[in-house]
Amino acid sequence: MDPSTILLFSLAAVSSLFMAWVIGAGSSGATPFAPAVGANAISTMRAAFIVGLLGFAGAVTQGASVSDAVGRGLVHGVSLPPTGVIVALLIGAGLMAIGISTGYPIATAFTVTGAVIGVGLAIGGEPAWAKYTEIGAMWVLTPFVGGGIAYAIASVLPRPDVTERLSVPVLAAIVGAVVANLEFAFLASVGGTLAAAGAMALPIDGIVASAVVSLAVALLAAFVVHWDVARDRAGGLRRFLLTLGGLVAFSAGASQVGLAVGPLLPLLDELSMVSPLAVLLGGGVGILVGSWTGAPRMIKSLSQEYASLGPRRSIATLVPSFLIAQTAVFLGVPVSFNEIIVSAIIGSGLAVGGGEGISPRKLGLTVAAWAGSLVLALALGYGSMFLVDLLQQ
Repeated sequence: MDPSTILLFSLAAVSSLFMAWVIGAGSSGATPFAPAVGANAISTMRAAFIVGLLGFAGAVTQGASVSDAVGRGLVHGVSLPPTGVIVALLIGAGLMAIGISTGYPIATAFTVTGAVIGVGLAIGGEPAWAKYTEIGAMWVLTPFVGGGIAYAIASVLPRPDVTERLSVPVLAAIVGAVVANLEFAFLASVGGTLAAAGAMALPIDGIVASAVVSLAVALLAAFVVHWDVARDRAGGLRRFLLTLGGLVAFSAGASQVGLAVGPLLPLLDELSMVSPLAVLLGGGVGILVGSWTGAPRMIKSLSQEYASLGPRRSIATLVPSFLIAQTAVFLGVPVSFNEIIVSAIIGSGLAVGGGEGISPRKLGLTVAAWAGSLVLALALGYGSMFLVDLLQQ
C-alpha cells in the first residue's frame, strides 16, 4: 500500500474518531442521564462518567448492526473510497458542530445518513430504496410511538387509584423482558441473547424455553423494583430512574457508534488486518472520551430544562426511549436520539400538563432543522464528492 493511500486511510480513521467524540460530547452522550440529573438523582460529573462507560459497552457489544447498515446498506453497487469516507464524516461532524454552536437541534443520524447517501450517489451508486423506506418509517413513526407510550405511562404513574408499588414494577417487568432478548455480540455462540443462553440450561427446547427465561427475568425485575419502592418510595423511584438512564446510555452507544464507524467498514475489505471489532472499539473509545470531556456541560444544560420533569415524568420519558433505541438497533436503522427524547418529553408533557409549556413554534423549528439537515447533508455530500472526483481527474 503506497504512502498516499495510507495517509487517506489514516485521515478517514481520524475523521471517524472525531465524529465519535462529537457523538459522545453531544446530545447522545448527555441525553440519557439528563432527566436523572434534573431530578437530582445523580450528579453531573458522575452521570458523564457512567454514560461514557455504558456508551462504550453498548458500542462494542451491539454496535455492529447499525454500523453495517450505515457502511454497506445505504447505497448499492459501490463502496465508499477513503476520500468519500472523509467527506461524509466531516460533513456530518461539521453540521453537528454548527448545530451545537448555534443552538439549532441538528441530529447526527440525519446528517451522517444524508452525507453517506450523497457521497455514494455521486460516485455512481444506486439508491437502496428498501432501506430508505425502513429508515423513513422509523423516523416518521418514532414521534407517535414514543410520544404515545410516554403519554400512557405519564397518565398512569400519578393516579391515586394505581399505586406505584404496582405500576412501576410492571414497567420494570417490561424492561426486564426486553433486556433478556437483546442481542449481544459476545453471546453469538449461545443464541445471541440472554434468554437464548439461559434456555440452553432448561430441559425444554426452542421458543418455549426462551419465553420461560424471559418471563423469569421480567418477574425478577418486577420483584426487585416492587420491594425497593415499597420500602423507600422516593429512593426506589430514583434508583429505577438511574437504571433506565443506564440502559438508554448503553443503547445510545449501540446505535450511535454506527454513525461514526459505519462508513469505515467498506475500507476493511482493503485492510484485511483490521477487524470490525477493532473499529467498534475505536468508535467506543471516541464516544467514551467525548462523554467524559464534552458531555458534562451538555448534561448540566439539559438537566436544567428537564428539572421540571420530576422522577415520574422522567421515567415516562426514558422507558419509550430505551424501547425505540433497541428496536432501531435490532433493525439496523440509524436513529436520532434527539428525536426520540424530544418526542417522549412532549408525550409525557401532554399527559401531565395538557401541553402547557410546549411551544408549537419551537417544535416546528426543531422538525424543520431535522429535515433541513438531512437534505443539506445529502446535497453537500453529493456536491463535495462530485468536486473531489473532478479534481482527481
